Amino acid sequence: MIDRLVDAGAPTSTCCRLLGVSRQGYYRYRKRPTSATELRRRWLTGLIREIHIASRGTYGYRRIHAELTMGMNIPCSSRLISVLMTRAGIGGLPGPARIKRLKGVATADDLVNRKFHRLALNELWVTDITEHPTREGKVYCAAVLDACSRKIIGWAIDSKQDSTLVVNALDMAIRARQPGPGGIVHADHGVQFTSWVFTQKIRSAGLLPSFGTVGDGLDNAMMESFWSSMQIELLNRKKWKTRIELANAIFEYIEVFYNRRRRHSSLEYATPHDYDLARTPRALTTTGS
Repeated sequence: MIDRLVDAGAPTSTCCRLLGVSRQGYYRYRKRPTSATELRRRWLTGLIREIHIASRGTYGYRRIHAELTMGMNIPCSSRLISVLMTRAGIGGLPGPARIKRLKGVATADDLVNRKFHRLALNELWVTDITEHPTREGKVYCAAVLDACSRKIIGWAIDSKQDSTLVVNALDMAIRARQPGPGGIVHADHGVQFTSWVFTQKIRSAGLLPSFGTVGDGLDNAMMESFWSSMQIELLNRKKWKTRIELANAIFEYIEVFYNRRRRHSSLEYATPHDYDLARTPRALTTTGS
């Protein structure tokens, strides 16, 4: 504490008097060599800064702790990382505000019933559309997420939201995964998803369409969680000039950062790509699927 005050320009004698420390004791402390513990903490703080920068300033102490212990094999406690980040003025982005939602009206077509947890790939895909403004106008993004690995397996970006947007995203997911029959594709009741062409695309791939409750985001909570992360970690961090600029940023966020680098708390802090790869049959990985 005294070091910080003195380094900030406060008189040494005044600081010692206010904190009840003798000047002789303080100077002896200053001349004492740096301990091994303090050296390690300084070293860890440097690593924390590097990881925080690599995460685009998004990681909090839990993900940084996961990167240190799982990615770098450096033993340390999450509490220590939290303390060091606080001292260094390093913090992750705040999470979304918790909003109490009203219950919607249940429908017979909901095959998920808010039970999103799956143990195998391609058992459940969730999909939705988000939008964000630029100076040229809005950009719309449709994405398909695998509920098992949390990986975005299909996406499409356009200047308008229509059935073509969601069909293109679903088509990318189908071509990438080549799923067997019986999997579920879950969406909300937007006109794009209830369109004939979208539901026909699902059925022609041997999959089952599912629609959540009307007007209730909790029935597609897993997809809403992804949009919330992208909103906080990318979309809301700057003003976007052109649609091309934002489209390129969304592509880079999904394919480079989220899928391959961002550690996911629901996956025991593995990345969606690594978690997905560990559960992909060897035959598919060797054929490039």
